[in-house]
Amino acid sequence: MNLSLQQFITESRNQASADIDTLSTLDMLTIINNEDKKVAIAVEAILPNIALAVDAIQHAFSIGGRLFYCGAGTSGRLGILDASECPPTFGSPAEQVVGLIAGGKPAILKAVENAEDNTQAGQQDLLNIKLNDKDIVVGIAASGRTPYVIGAMQYAKDLGCTVISLCCNNNSEMANIADVKLDVIVGPEVVTGSSRMKAGTAQKMVLNMLTTGSMIKNGKVFGNLMVDVQATNEKLIERQKKIIMEATECSREVAEIALKDSGNHCKTAIVMVLTGLDVNQAKNSLKQHQGFIRQCI
Repeated sequence: MNLSLQQFITESRNQASADIDTLSTLDMLTIINNEDKKVAIAVEAILPNIALAVDAIQHAFSIGGRLFYCGAGTSGRLGILDASECPPTFGSPAEQVVGLIAGGKPAILKAVENAEDNTQAGQQDLLNIKLNDKDIVVGIAASGRTPYVIGAMQYAKDLGCTVISLCCNNNSEMANIADVKLDVIVGPEVVTGSSRMKAGTAQKMVLNMLTTGSMIKNGKVFGNLMVDVQATNEKLIERQKKIIMEATECSREVAEIALKDSGNHCKTAIVMVLTGLDVNQAKNSLKQHQGFIRQCI
C-alpha cells in the first residue's frame, strides 16, 4: 500500500516547535506546555458526540453488553490502561471493559513489528472474546486508518454492534465505519508525528469520560464518591471509611462498624447508615434498585 502521511494533521510539522532543538530547557518545555493547553479545548469541541457515546455505553451495560477498546501502540496501551482501572475504581467485573492491542500482551510493553498492519487480527481478537451484538467496540487510532483497528471495527459493525471511533484526524476511514465518531483535532505534534503526545493526551481524556460517565450513569458513583471502590489494600480500606463518613455525615466509629457488618462493601454500608436497614435489607434494596443508592434512600 502506498501510504502518504502528508494528508494527516497528526503527521504535519508544527511551526511553533520548528527550532525546539536550539532552545533552553525552560523554553522547550514552555512550547510543549502551550501545545498541551490546546488538548482540552479540542475535547470540549466534541462533547456532544462524547455524550452520545457515553449514553450508548451505559445502555450496553444495562443489557449485559461489554465495552471493548481496540488500538495499536500508544492507542492500544491507553485503552488497556482505562479498562484495567475500572474494576478497582467502580467495582465492575473485569470482563465488562476490556482493552485489546495489536500484537497482544507482548505489545503492551514493547512494539510488535507490523502488528498494526494486520486487518484480520483485529477481527480475530474480537472472535476470540466472542463479541456479540450487545457489545460496543471503540476503535482508537490517532491517524484514523490503522488496519488492525479497522478490521475490528468492520467486524463489529457487520455483527450489529454499536461502533465508536476515536481519532485525531478529520474524514478518517475509521470515522466512516463508526456509528459515533469522536474526532479530537489537536493539530500537529511538538515532535512531528509523535502521537504519544497531544493525540495520546486527548485519547486519555476521552477514555476517562467514556468509562467514568457510563459508570456514573450505572449507579457506581454517589454524589462524587466512588462508592463501589474495591478495597484491596489498607489505603483503600481507609478510603472506604472516609467515603462512608462523607456520604452519611456519620462518625468514624459508625463507619467502621457499618463497613465491617457489610463485609467491607462500601455501598451497602452507606445504605445501612442512611436508612437504618440491616445488612441483608440494605443488600436487597440495592439489588431492587439496580445499585443506585439515591433510589434506596
